[in-house]
Amino acid sequence: MGKKLIEIMDTTLRDGEQTSGVSYTPNEKLTIAKFLIDKLNIDRIEVASARVSDGELESVKKITNWAKKNKKINCIEVLTFVDNGLSIEWISKANCKVQNLLTKGSLNHLKHQLRKTPKDHFNDISKVLKKASNKKIITNVYLEDWSNGMKNSKKYVFEYLDFLYKQNIKRLLLPDTLGILTHYEVYQFIDEIKNKFPDFHIDFHGHNDYDLSVSNAIEAIRAGCNGLHVTVNGMGERAGNTPLSSIIASINDFLPNNYTNVNEGNLYSASKIVSTFSGQTVSSNKPIVGENVFTQTAGVHADGDNKKNLYYNLSPERFGRKRKYALGKTSGKANIKNNLDELGIKLSDKELKMVTSKVIELGDKKERVTIEDLPYIINDVLDYPEKNKKIIIDSYVLTSAKTLKPSTALSMIIKDKLYQETASGDGQFDAFMNALKSIYKSINLKLPKLIDYSVRIPPGSDSDALCETTITWDSGKKKFKTRGLDSDQTVAAIKATEKMLNV
Repeated sequence: MGKKLIEIMDTTLRDGEQTSGVSYTPNEKLTIAKFLIDKLNIDRIEVASARVSDGELESVKKITNWAKKNKKINCIEVLTFVDNGLSIEWISKANCKVQNLLTKGSLNHLKHQLRKTPKDHFNDISKVLKKASNKKIITNVYLEDWSNGMKNSKKYVFEYLDFLYKQNIKRLLLPDTLGILTHYEVYQFIDEIKNKFPDFHIDFHGHNDYDLSVSNAIEAIRAGCNGLHVTVNGMGERAGNTPLSSIIASINDFLPNNYTNVNEGNLYSASKIVSTFSGQTVSSNKPIVGENVFTQTAGVHADGDNKKNLYYNLSPERFGRKRKYALGKTSGKANIKNNLDELGIKLSDKELKMVTSKVIELGDKKERVTIEDLPYIINDVLDYPEKNKKIIIDSYVLTSAKTLKPSTALSMIIKDKLYQETASGDGQFDAFMNALKSIYKSINLKLPKLIDYSVRIPPGSDSDALCETTITWDSGKKKFKTRGLDSDQTVAAIKATEKMLNV
């Protein structure tokens, strides 16, 4: 027996747009629609609700015109309503060929929202189905609040299914509208329907109010459903819908007798596009598409990756991504080494230990270090090792206040003797230099002249962990440069100065 295809219907452009504060322009909708079908190979997309606005009509027309040219018109679906054919007229204007008809899947909704009997509702649906058939429009039927219907009015649900079984519909769409089902209930309810109506093509439409949408979707497949409804980044009303990336990875890894047509290598790109257009950022720890989900932070994990991939689970390359190794206070030598390997830099064990200590020191200050920062750290710690110091800037206090000149209190050790001085200046570093000059003058030593001062952050780095201060000095005999590295610009300049004193 071959594998079973699970049809994927993406509703990012319809249900996903119901995320609070989200609204797409027609061109944005078209761009997302093209990506979903062309790059992700999604089977079907639900792009709008009928009769919403003129702008929505324009959006659907743009998508259907493109789809028709590319022979994908039957992949485009629109949510419609039992409204005596008004929705049918609307989607006909939009050149759409598939409607997802919203009907009542629970007696509670039917009684209190429509105030109709089942017989009246079924008659109204019959009229819509007939008009759709006359217009050669394919119909899929949503049973809104189906989950509550199965819990509290199962007799009504099966009465309705008996009616639909005799109608000309293509798919039965079963939504857990309020996200109230557990995975046990999903399996039980769909299995019950499949046993009685084996010929129904059933789609499960999950919501994530209890963070159960992925597990519910898995159980829906196990129970025999034929399709799933999803959104990119799990967008949607309240807690959102079943996230596309998570369920695709789960099907591929946990359901060996099933498969989808989705190209998982483009899931991350889809997440980025939708995030950009919607203005909704994705949590950094969101499975598959979050920025940090393929980043090892602990040194022991990085070490394990170097030893038969002990801490690998999902391969990032599957999703067009790369594994990263975070640099911070929990970094071990393995984290540093993996980043250096990517840069093509080789260090001795002794040098690696020194660089690791510096990264941990920055991490303790809650600074975030990136791979682009590493060459600067290497230059800093290897350029002038701590043990070679004969002149030590022991401590200093930098002060700055409104209307007062900045001042510095400086304590330093020169050949094992302690010197202290205070001074003010035009800036904090100027005040520091004035205090230093006073100490050197008192012991008849002359300082080189500062002739240039520049500050930069590591090119390409997206952190603010480091800045590098480069100072050019003139001793009278030669010009030379020293560099200092720190998260604070003035401290970096002081470190560069301390290196100069020891040259």
